[in-house]
Amino acid sequence: MTDKNYLSIGEVLGLLLEEFPDVTISKIRFLESQGLIEPERTASGYRKFSRSEVERLRFILREQRENYLPLKVIRTKLEGDTSDEMIRPYDDTSPHVLRSQSTSGGHPAARLKLAKTPSAPLRAANKADDTSSISRSELLQELEANDVVLKSLISNGLVKPRMVGDIEMYSPLDKKIVSIASQFIDKGIDVRHLKTLKHSAEREFGLFEQRIMPFLRQRNPAARQEAMELLNELIDLADQMRTAFVTVAARAYNEGRSL
Repeated sequence: MTDKNYLSIGEVLGLLLEEFPDVTISKIRFLESQGLIEPERTASGYRKFSRSEVERLRFILREQRENYLPLKVIRTKLEGDTSDEMIRPYDDTSPHVLRSQSTSGGHPAARLKLAKTPSAPLRAANKADDTSSISRSELLQELEANDVVLKSLISNGLVKPRMVGDIEMYSPLDKKIVSIASQFIDKGIDVRHLKTLKHSAEREFGLFEQRIMPFLRQRNPAARQEAMELLNELIDLADQMRTAFVTVAARAYNEGRSL
């Protein structure tokens, strides 16, 4: 396949947005970091996607949206295990079809089984809109959390599980919030007081949203990518500024701690 037959990540986003309006370049990069797709690279390091790779992306995104499947289950399907016998209304994008459509020489993602990769760092997962979820019982077991605490976090609006049938599902960010909140509670901070931190974060995001909206209104992939990169930079700066302000406020009690 010649270079002109490959697509840039921005072109891929443009193809996907009509069917998946919530997809972002960060999401595509995250799926790559998890080994679910494997675009080739130009000599300059830019990603280039074959048509079969784009169809693999469609398959992954449909499985997440239509069947609420976590990435580890989708990975199994991409590796060829269909033991769950689930029938898909879009067999033309099954992983087996995608592999058979590989051109001469083959694209690495179309001819190799996916390697099991370790989880990406938390910040990468946060920015990449990871949609893999766990149930309530799995959350409590993994965190060794108190169910009473979890109920309190939900009732106070700090965590909002997604319902799949009658099962509560929690995202990686939900899990992180529960973990941090539990530690605050162990140190004597009441759940109601944690709402102050949430409201502060929401006001902070409102400021950032005003900054990125002019880019998003342009409704083109390049502007959207610029908006997401700017947002991530603002989040990083806010983390640093918040740490600095709290450290300054605590200076009289903590003179020995440096920034």
